[in-house]
Order: sequence, then C-alpha cells, then structure tokens
Amino acid sequence: MTLVVNQVMVFAPIAKIKTRLVLLASFLFIGSILFGCGQADSSRESVTLSGPTMGTSYHITLVAEAGESFGFDREELQKTVDDELEIINQVMSTYIEDSELMRFNRAPVDEWVELSEPLMHVLNISEDVSQRSEGAFDITVGPLVNLWGFGPEMRPEVVPSDDQLAEALALTGHDKLQLDVTRARRTAPIFVDLSAVGKGYGVDWVAKVLRERGFTNFMVEIGGEVKVSGVSPRGSPWRIAVEQPTALGGSARLALELDGKAVATSGDYRNYFEVDGVRYSHTIDPATGRPITHNLASVTVIADTAAHADAWATALNVLGPEKGLALANAEQLAVYMIVKDNDGFTDLRSVTFSQYAP
Repeated sequence: MTLVVNQVMVFAPIAKIKTRLVLLASFLFIGSILFGCGQADSSRESVTLSGPTMGTSYHITLVAEAGESFGFDREELQKTVDDELEIINQVMSTYIEDSELMRFNRAPVDEWVELSEPLMHVLNISEDVSQRSEGAFDITVGPLVNLWGFGPEMRPEVVPSDDQLAEALALTGHDKLQLDVTRARRTAPIFVDLSAVGKGYGVDWVAKVLRERGFTNFMVEIGGEVKVSGVSPRGSPWRIAVEQPTALGGSARLALELDGKAVATSGDYRNYFEVDGVRYSHTIDPATGRPITHNLASVTVIADTAAHADAWATALNVLGPEKGLALANAEQLAVYMIVKDNDGFTDLRSVTFSQYAP
C-alpha cells in the first residue's frame, strides 16, 4: 500500500489482522518511515525498482547525475537485486526449512558449525549489540515472543503462567550462542531468529551491490529499514521523515536530511493486545520474559549500516526512554525517541542526533 501525503511517499508495511493490529509476524515492529523526494529536479533522471522479499517488500530509487541519463538494463538490474535478496533470504530465513540458519538451528547442541560470511557477519553484529546493551537485544528471544502470541505461530492472546515463562526463558539467552572466526555453536537448545536485524542487513547488501555497479545516488528500503546515498531526484539530500506514532499513521513528525546513512525505527504503538484492560506490548524484555511496560512509543536510530540501526532500535526500545537514552549517549548513537505522556507525546534526542535535526 502506497499513500501520498504532500508529495512524500509513505510505505505502509503489510498488515496482519487477528484481534489486534499487527504489522509484521516477527517480533520487531519496523516502524513506517516516510520517504520523500519533493519536487524532482527535471535534470535528474530517476528509476524505481520494487518487489517482494523477506515476508515484506523492497523499494529502490536510483538517481542519475545531473544532466545525464541511465545506460543500464532495468530488467537485468531488477533480476540481479531479486537474485541477491534470494541469496540472503536463503541464508537467514526461519521460514525456509533448508536455509543456512535453520540448518544451524537443527545442529546438535555444542557442535561447531562452519557458516557463510554473511551469516557470521549478522551473528557478530547481533552479539556486539547484545553485549553493549547488556542483553536488551537478543536474537534467541523467539520462544518468549511465541509464548506471548506475537510470533509466527500466532498463539491465542493469553497471559502465560509463571511456569510457562520459566520454561521459555530457559530456552533463550544470547550467551548460549558462541562465535568463532568462521563458525558458531549453540551451547543449549536455543533457536536463533534474525528478524530484528535481517532486513537491515538485506538493505546493506543491496546497497553494496548497487555501489559495485557504479550507482552513487540511491535509496534502498526493505520493510521500513532504509539506506540512502548521494542525492535524491531533487539534487539535494534524501528527506526521510519519522512517522507520528498513531494507530493509523501516515503523517510525519520529524523530517531528516541524510546522505550515506541508514535509518531504522522500532515501536509498539500498533502491535499489542489487551486482556482485562491491561495492554501487552509485542516487544519482549529478554531479561524478564515479559512485554515492556514503559512509555516509549518509538525509537529511531541513524547509523552507518541498516543492520546496526535495526538492532539498536530494538535494543533501545526494550530499555525504554531513560535507560535507552543514557546508553545511546554513552555509545554516541544518533537516536530520536517519541515518548507517550498524559498530553500526547514528547521527544527525546541523543547528543549525536542533534547533527541531523538541530
């Protein structure tokens, strides 16, 4: 679904409707980010590519240099992008039974498994953010997400018992995943799920492919994760707007102008359920096994790579506004938070973020 608001395009993620509104089957809410080019410069030719991938969709905009025309075969490039994304999906999807990740998940406990460079790269990024966030980011949290009814199993919306939580917690923990240079092993029967970092890595992968093909001005988006380079069709930096955190969405709260950066947003304002008047977020705290209860509506992270932005957005969303902002400043992360209060919403910004939106 594509909406147009004042010449700014809004890419709305595919929605799943049960008895609650769910944007994605995975536990990470990829917040809609608005992408805008404004009135295009007539001297700058642009081409768009799009297609399905990773349970969602991708959108690419390529921009020629001023006064120049593209000389590439669009169909050939589209096939190249589709083929590359299929490779990444075959590496890290949990929905493909023979994917590399699923074969690793089925390997015997304590057995070292040689893994491809892309999978090792994603696992290393994930472990780095896990350690730096003291476990707030955890790619083994899937059993807890499923238990609370937010995973692909789509279980009934009920509050688990303490015994059920303890059982699921015993099957999680990033410390139960050990990494070597080219191999990894599980020291317990954990299940690794890369939903909170995989789409970001896919964005980085496609951006790398485009750079290798000689493109310098482009935007790549997969399921709300974005990477931009060079200029937009206007001939100026890409304008990316963070969505107002409402159930319907579609309006921009803050506009950013970026070049050579990636953006990811995580939040819980659309994906939750209620039981007896209590709201249960889809975002699970790996430490407690329970949904978060703080008032952080969404967190947007700007980083050099979409994979890092993706993972950090999840980690900070788990931590909440106070702890999350403190960590963002300690790590010098560019972070923008929207916090719920009695009168609506307030904004919090890390020190590093000020260079993008004074």
